Amino acid sequence: MKETVLSGIRPTGNLHLGNYFGALSKFVRMQDDYNCMYFLADLHALTTHPDPKMLHQNVKNILAEYLAAGLDPDKVTMFVQSDVPEIPELYLLLNMHVGIGELMRTASFKDKARKALGINKNDNESEEDIEKQIIGNETNKRVNAGLLTYPTLMAVDILIQKAHKVPVGKDQEQHLELTRRFARRFNSFYGVDLFPEPENFNFTSHSVKVPGLDGSGKMGKSEGNCIYLIDDEKTLRKKVMRAVTDEGPKVPNSPVSVPVQNLFDLMELTSAPDTLQHFKDAYADCSIRYGDLKKQLAEDILKITLPIRERIMEVRNDDALMGRVLKEGAEKARANAVKTLAEVREVMGIHKFY
Repeated sequence: MKETVLSGIRPTGNLHLGNYFGALSKFVRMQDDYNCMYFLADLHALTTHPDPKMLHQNVKNILAEYLAAGLDPDKVTMFVQSDVPEIPELYLLLNMHVGIGELMRTASFKDKARKALGINKNDNESEEDIEKQIIGNETNKRVNAGLLTYPTLMAVDILIQKAHKVPVGKDQEQHLELTRRFARRFNSFYGVDLFPEPENFNFTSHSVKVPGLDGSGKMGKSEGNCIYLIDDEKTLRKKVMRAVTDEGPKVPNSPVSVPVQNLFDLMELTSAPDTLQHFKDAYADCSIRYGDLKKQLAEDILKITLPIRERIMEVRNDDALMGRVLKEGAEKARANAVKTLAEVREVMGIHKFY
């Protein structure tokens, strides 16, 4: 029996190269070896009050990008989170076994709450001081309960499908640990072995770093430094040509600056090894021309993204295909969820009298 791997993504915009190399391309490779379930987390997206029309459109866009990248609906289960009504019910039930203190102590909640309230972290402040600011702030209506209980909902997404493995990044590892804790707590409290404790799924021995084009950290929507799978050729070339570099090496074998290393890292993901080595050698002997480097990088990225973009445009206009994929996916996801929820209600003593 294949192990179940589950992953979700918030529909907050189009997918970029970081999503593709960090997860999506790996999802495609593993769809023959695991029982893969991928969902569009529209309920999670509600914590930031997205525009309703854009939320609906973003669900459609990401599904099209998943399919265009090579996910096969005959091999994997793709569904929208809100199409499984058992999730909100288990979310309510599991919250009865979750402490408000452990939710407030999660790093993601404190970071997002501070951002929502405009609170800057002072190096001299303790975590307790920050928590008091969040609780006592008169404008804390902007910090909604959904943001606080996000880890519970994430745990339910995993536990209701009894997933064995969940690929998460470093920023989500704390939430996965909470999921394991909630599963242990529930099983222990009721004396059952109902929920398995999920493990982080590591595709390789090291995580893939996909840097942005701004010369700093990783590629991300909020940083505005992305190359999107949907970018047309002109847009993509313009983005790459504007990528941050430096003044160039002045002496042979100079250390590579962070912005240039970022471009080398992108080239390592997208270009042939001898192409990357050519530009590294050129940097080492001070003959490198960043314009040539960027033109080659753009060309190699386009070889990957343009076929995907073409397929995205086809799929996005095929409402019948997307409707069928999501309907069948919801049916499969609900079949598991109905069974799990019935087991939970049974052990919690929530029985029908008729």
